[in-house]
This record gives sequence, structure tokens and C-alpha cells, in this order.
Amino acid sequence: MLSKISVFFQALSEADNQQANELSLEIACSVLLCEVMLADGQLDDAEKQKLNHIIVSQFQLSKSEVTEIIKHSLVLCENATDFYQFTSKINENYSLEQRIKMLELLWQMAYADGELASIEEHIIRKIADLLHLRHSEYIQTKLNIQSKVSSVK
Repeated sequence: MLSKISVFFQALSEADNQQANELSLEIACSVLLCEVMLADGQLDDAEKQKLNHIIVSQFQLSKSEVTEIIKHSLVLCENATDFYQFTSKINENYSLEQRIKMLELLWQMAYADGELASIEEHIIRKIADLLHLRHSEYIQTKLNIQSKVSSVK
């Protein structure tokens, strides 16, 4: 009985390691964007279009690749218990400027539906902390995106 339990946990551990190794930078970024998009419990076409636009423009991918990444990201979103596995991938591969750019994209995603929900702001704050960004960088990117959004209206 104990050997069966041990084999089960070993298989789970191997599956987790394989999933972590398969996690691409594009998917890690997409999952974080999806988390912000889904945070307020309302998903509209503007948010979906914004997500597609961000992923296409950031990673120069085809529409079919973007569709696959979003589909995979949404599954990971549903099953994720925290953001660390995604932010650590970004921290390993992105410079400070690129992490700040990622934060800007998160703010753009939050404002895609025209309003900022407090839960979206809370999630972005948590992600910013995990990306090792200072509070001033968090606030400055928020203000930059707010001014862009208000100038469009």
C-alpha cells in the first residue's frame, strides 16, 4: 500500500516538473494577463480582443498560435494556486525594463473594459511584487496607462 502511494506522489512530482519545463515565456505572460482579465468575473469582447492584441504584438505569433496559447493559459489559470511559477519564469528571462513593460500590459488588460476593478488592482499589485518591482514603478505604470485611457475617451 505504501509503495503505491509513493509511486503516485512520484508520478505527480514528475508531471509537475514536466509542466514547469514546458512553461514557455509566452504562456507565463499570457497566464498573468488572463488572471487580470478574469479577476472581476466579467469577460467581454473588448478584453478578449485586448488579450489577443497584446500577445500578437509582444510575441509576433500567428493567430493559431495565439489561440493555442490563450486556450492553454486559461486552463493553467483555472488550476494555478499562485502566480510564482509564472513570475519566476519572467524574472529569469526578462530585464527590469521588460518586467516594467509586462506590468504596463497588465494595466492595459485591466483597463480594457473601460474600468478598473479593485480585485484587478490587487492582483496586479501581487504580480508586481513577485516581479520584484518597486512600488514607485507600480504606481508610475498605473498612472501612465490611466492617462492613456483617459485621453482616448
